[in-house]
Amino acid sequence: MTETVLLIDDDPGFRDAYRELLAQEGYAVAEAGAAPKALAELRRTSARLVVLDLMLPPSGRPEEGAALADKILAERPAAKVIVVSGAGETPLALRLVERGAYDFLAKPVDPDVLLAVVARAAARLALEDRVTELERSLTAREGDASALLGQSPAFLEAKTLCERAAPTDVPVLITGESGTGKEVFARYLHARSRRKDKPFIAVNCGALAPTLLESTLFGHKKGAFTSAIKDAPGLFVEVDGGTLFLDEIGDMDPALQVKLLRVLETGEILPVGAARPLTVDVRIVSATHRSLESMVASKTFRDDLYWRVRGIEIGLPRLADRVGDLPLLAQHFLNLSRALVPRSPATAISPGAMRRLEACDWPGNLRELRHEMQRALVMAGGRGEILEEDLSPARRGGAPAASPGDEPAEGATLEEKIAALERREIAAALRATQGNKSQAAARLGLSRQGLLNKMDRHGLK
Repeated sequence: MTETVLLIDDDPGFRDAYRELLAQEGYAVAEAGAAPKALAELRRTSARLVVLDLMLPPSGRPEEGAALADKILAERPAAKVIVVSGAGETPLALRLVERGAYDFLAKPVDPDVLLAVVARAAARLALEDRVTELERSLTAREGDASALLGQSPAFLEAKTLCERAAPTDVPVLITGESGTGKEVFARYLHARSRRKDKPFIAVNCGALAPTLLESTLFGHKKGAFTSAIKDAPGLFVEVDGGTLFLDEIGDMDPALQVKLLRVLETGEILPVGAARPLTVDVRIVSATHRSLESMVASKTFRDDLYWRVRGIEIGLPRLADRVGDLPLLAQHFLNLSRALVPRSPATAISPGAMRRLEACDWPGNLRELRHEMQRALVMAGGRGEILEEDLSPARRGGAPAASPGDEPAEGATLEEKIAALERREIAAALRATQGNKSQAAARLGLSRQGLLNKMDRHGLK
């Protein structure tokens, strides 16, 4: 989509120069020399990029432009207003940025700087459009879309496999670290299956004691144990025809693993205290952050059950491995967080803050990023942009600095000299990218995992 830039300046010469400059870069350009015409052009063109000189008629004072900026942002909060100010108007321009303006430029404006700022604002609009589009399309179908946003190859591979598995009745095992969105993927799979109009029930196998989990899953008859004062159907009966999601299946007690295996093999359950089994039609979707293969090897998870639940395995990538997805996800979580912070404005993430976020490893994955964005919105205090200072202390850490160990000792072997050079170049790349491991890896011609392996080998954090 071609963005329209609205130029507001009372000097026709400046407008002519800016118009030609922006038109050469492919922007559509509208212009105005005073507030009434500017508001009319804003409505006519639906411009979302505004370059506004503060010195406007009738008074020619910067307060005229400031008042117009407030009106534009009130009418179109998503617009990116770039304020042009004289040297003495910097405090006013900064206050406008705090109230929602995108950026400010000091006169005389360098053409290259103007084009760079406008391009950055246009890129921000494109990102926000993409977030809005994905939120609307995915949330309408599946509810919480947080784990379903992204374009990285590892993520798209998992999502495509999920979509192909959904129409079948084959058991699915979803693996991945905590916080990668396993339950949301399970719900997404159910929503695209033939069972979508039937129940979806999730249960955490590690959250309940074995005896309670057995009763919860399979039900019990009245009098089966001391507190069984009436019959309870159990989740397998309640979800009949639908999907049962067994989260953290690796924590399931071995005795219950036998009963679950029987359900998968025969479709029958035996409630606690019952004399006869019941037949159910339930699709099993399981998830775990543990290595079931290792558990099978150590005899803590049954190998026959493992092969039953692992009909199709979907591995979810860590957030750190989803190169390029973080800006989209961070903005999405920031948008969601506004519901928790009354009267918070539409908020963007500054380039500096985004670089800090991209430099993190995110061991808590999507869950950790969501909490970080909630905290940042609170710390911003109503400002329309998240700055580095709004991030938690752990996110504001720097990249590794050079140390004496980067230089080889006198008389070092060729291998030691090569290792010292490699360490020095890695540290330099990380400093140049402010700790962003993905960008540093690209600079060095490495994969992200290759860089992490070398950092570990050289003791770089």
